[in-house]
Amino acid sequence: MTTPLTKFGAELLKEELHQLKTKERRSVIDAIAEARSHGDLSENAEYDAAKERQAFVEGRIAELESKLSTSQVIDPTTLDAEGRVVFGATVDLEDLESSQKVTYQIVGMDEADLKMNKVSITSPISRALIGKYAGDVVEVQAPSGPREYEILEVRYI
Repeated sequence: MTTPLTKFGAELLKEELHQLKTKERRSVIDAIAEARSHGDLSENAEYDAAKERQAFVEGRIAELESKLSTSQVIDPTTLDAEGRVVFGATVDLEDLESSQKVTYQIVGMDEADLKMNKVSITSPISRALIGKYAGDVVEVQAPSGPREYEILEVRYI
């Protein structure tokens, strides 16, 4: 199963992987060596903590390598979806009740960050938007109840 990722999201995962492999792994090995030098490992909290950290780091490295190997990287600037909302698109919306305008980019689950207006492809708003065009009105099941948005513009940036 391939997982969609934007080009930006793939770069973030690659940076994290590089950081884990080059810096974190080394510091964990050093911490384990330091804890070992303190003698008895059976009651050594530093050793246990370092081994726990090592398990986390190695697990995250495996997870990132797997995600990157099974991902389909999509560069939104190369999309030609003829104005349709698709993965990677940036969508300008207007809440029809409050007239508030908001912009979202539809991204992969690992990239989603509401503070940066990046919503996961699996989110209710993304599911409502996919396949629609500027001018369409969509209904989204929000936690506060149904909301209607008009799609003002669809961009591939």
